[in-house]
Amino acid sequence: MPKSLPVIDLTEPICCAPVSAAPLDDDAALQIALRLKALADPVRIKLMSILLTDVQGQVCTCDLATAVGLAESTTSHHLGQLRKAGMVTAQRRGMNVFYEANTKSLDALRSTLTTCC
Repeated sequence: MPKSLPVIDLTEPICCAPVSAAPLDDDAALQIALRLKALADPVRIKLMSILLTDVQGQVCTCDLATAVGLAESTTSHHLGQLRKAGMVTAQRRGMNVFYEANTKSLDALRSTLTTCC
């Protein structure tokens, strides 16, 4: 069974130097690993792709479920993991929940993985 990582607040964008700048301390490595772990699923990558390319900005869980070919409950689970990692934001409207990509968080993660800032 894989070692479980501690639960920490991931909703804020990560803020650390690029991994190539210097050896990372344990906390910075954990912050990066938890965010990458949230993305390490093909369905979640596909959901992020849909959210990042949607021109309307926000997409209903029901439409996302149809797009990835899964039940709404399963799609909601995946979106919940992305939300916990700060990758998406959610807004409830009546019975529906609409999701939007958190581009600031994604940009911050990308900047930690590149050699230039």
